[in-house]
Order: sequence, then C-alpha cells, then structure tokens
Amino acid sequence: MADLYQVSRSGPFILAGPCAIESREIALETADVLAGLASKLDIPIVYKSSFDKANRTSVTSFRGPGLEKGLDILAEVKRTTGLPVVTDIHHPEQAAPVAEVADVLQIPAFLCRQTDLLVAAAETGRVVNVKKGQFLAPWDMRNVVDKIRSVGNDKVWLTERGSTYGYNNLVVDMRSIPQMKAFGVPVVMDATHSVQLPGGLGGASGGQREYVSVLASAAVAAGADGVFMEVHPAPDKALCDGPNSLPLAEVESLLKRLLALWEINRG
Repeated sequence: MADLYQVSRSGPFILAGPCAIESREIALETADVLAGLASKLDIPIVYKSSFDKANRTSVTSFRGPGLEKGLDILAEVKRTTGLPVVTDIHHPEQAAPVAEVADVLQIPAFLCRQTDLLVAAAETGRVVNVKKGQFLAPWDMRNVVDKIRSVGNDKVWLTERGSTYGYNNLVVDMRSIPQMKAFGVPVVMDATHSVQLPGGLGGASGGQREYVSVLASAAVAAGADGVFMEVHPAPDKALCDGPNSLPLAEVESLLKRLLALWEINRG
C-alpha cells in the first residue's frame, strides 16, 4: 500500500477487526476475510486488534495475549494478508516496540490526554490514532493534536467514540466530525464502541450492535473520513466487546452502504 496517511487523506478507509487478539486462528480468519473485501470493494482496510485491553470492566475480564505474543500474531497477519495493522498502546515504553510491527499506534480514549504517551507514539513516526475521550468536548482535541505535532509528526487521526450520557450510556454528537476535521486531520467514526453500554452488564460492558450501521452511516454523511468497527466471526462468543461487535458476515453489506454514502459526499 502507498503511504497510509496520504491514503487516508485522499479517500475513505476502514479500521476493522476483533476487539482483542483471542487466538492466531481467529485473527487470521478475520484478516483473510477483510483482505478479500479490501480487494473486492477497492477500499483500504487496516486490521485492528489489541494485544492488551487494559481498561476492561472487571479484573477477571479477558485482556489479550500480551505484548510479545500479540505482536507476533499481528506480524503474521501483515505478512500473510498484506493488510496494515493498528493496535493500542497504554504506556510510553510500548511505543517503540509496537511501532516495529504496527503501522498505526492507537491511543485509547481514557488515555487521550496523557502527554508522555502521545509524545512517545508520535516520536515513532507512525500514524497516531487518538480516540476522543468520552469526557472531552471535540474542540478539546486540538490540544491532543498539538502535542503530537510538537515533535514533528503530522500523521494524526482523531476518532469519535461517543460521549458519556448519564450512567452506562453513550451518545454521539455528529457535530464533532466537522469540528475535529477543522484541525486539518482525518476523522474516524468508531461505530461499535459508540453503541457500547459501559459496565452495562455489571461485570462487563453491554452493547446495541443493531445501531452500528445507523451511526456509521450518519457519521459518513457528516463527513467522517474513516470508520472503525470491531468485527468477529461469532460476536456472541467473543471474549471481549461481543455485544457491540459486528458479525464478520455482515461487514460487506455495511461497507457497500458506506461506500455509496462516501460517493454521494464526493459528488
């Protein structure tokens, strides 16, 4: 693929994959389907999955295989499918080793103001995708962009993932899309975390995946450059974020819908 950041500035793109790396088999199965869709529909797809989900609801929740094994699996995904990959980092010291494999370093929403983490990610020269905190106004993300640019890295994506609305609920203000695009960066819509019900199941988060298509479509209509979605071959059996994940079998139909909306926007 050509320079990923330049690609993201010139046309629509997708970030998709399971919430956490559950196994080599699930990772490769999912990535193979996504690579096929990228080719068939002529749309850039970045494979996403986390080697560690450090902000799970419960101490007993599945977090992933860890840094070393997780990066090995992501490297195999890149090698066998040709897809670029994105994964989360939680500590500044993770940035350099993760950048050896990942094309995009992702900053979780709860950590989006952590200056040392943002700077360490930016210093790798990789694209840095920052999830907007559920507690921040979209215009507050200008400071996040400035922190990354302060070390000479202009390759920033900002991702909308909903705002806290009372207990165990999120809402999305679509005005945030053009407000964050005004910073001169591509803006992504996280269509699956935005339907999450944080802590809604007591020991785990719930979700309303029936609204994934609605929010993704609305965001594209509002000008989103990319869409992030957690997808899984069997979401009801997923070890992480199953209730808000999209079944892998439904991804193609949603992508076709989004591509049609992007085409209307171009017109």
